[in-house]
Amino acid sequence: MAWFKKTKEIRTDKKGKTPEGLWVKCDGCKEIIYKKEIEKNLKICPKCNYHFRISARERLKLLVDEGSFVEIDENLSSVDPLHFKDSISYKDRLKENQKKSGLKEAVVSGDALIKGYPVSLIIMDFSFMGGSMGSVVGEKVSRAAERSIEKKQPFISIASSGGARMQEGIFSLMQMAKASASIGRLKDNGILYISILCDPTFGGVTASFASLGDIIIAEPKSLIGFAGPRVIEQTIKQPLPDDFQRADFLLEHGLIDMVVDRKILKETLAKIFELLI
Repeated sequence: MAWFKKTKEIRTDKKGKTPEGLWVKCDGCKEIIYKKEIEKNLKICPKCNYHFRISARERLKLLVDEGSFVEIDENLSSVDPLHFKDSISYKDRLKENQKKSGLKEAVVSGDALIKGYPVSLIIMDFSFMGGSMGSVVGEKVSRAAERSIEKKQPFISIASSGGARMQEGIFSLMQMAKASASIGRLKDNGILYISILCDPTFGGVTASFASLGDIIIAEPKSLIGFAGPRVIEQTIKQPLPDDFQRADFLLEHGLIDMVVDRKILKETLAKIFELLI
């Protein structure tokens, strides 16, 4: 969606001696910050605590015990059931995003250990077509949930998505029901489900499995909702609060249970497991 903003890198003059890409503009406080300082801080702004987007692979390194992750369904990739074409064909767009992200699809799934606790998990990657949910994403979410039931271990989803994938039309929308049904079976079998919402989480992902967690956690300042704030303002003809759809606002109004800094997320999950498993 057009209102999603990408991280802005400030590039220096090529004629000067300073290398390009040394500075980044924070989307939270709008300050210009030394890029290496952000990277050392787990891609968190040291001035305002804004959490920059990170890849699924980067999240794995921060979250799971070293060497414990076993990826499953890694070779699943989308087809083009509608022969969709906008500026380029859907097939070409998939190839373009696979090359750019190094992933087959917008989600990574598998089993791992978190502080010694076995879990099944899926991690969405916004760099792959805005983390949009197509048939493969829905299938991998459902398979991971079913695997969690089979192994009787907690299920964790980490969402970062613009919503359903328009190139797959109704096939994409059907994934909302499919994933939600799998989450329902988790609850029927008494399996703990923790949903983690990252910036941004929107559309059909928010309207389905991402909002069904037994515990819903969000990263600080994450933008979370169904439709974007501009669309809502145009619909209701009223201005919205400045922090509308941000994690702290949603915590205050009861949509989520916790706002947890990326630096302590692993320890927080381990504490939840210790209390509830």
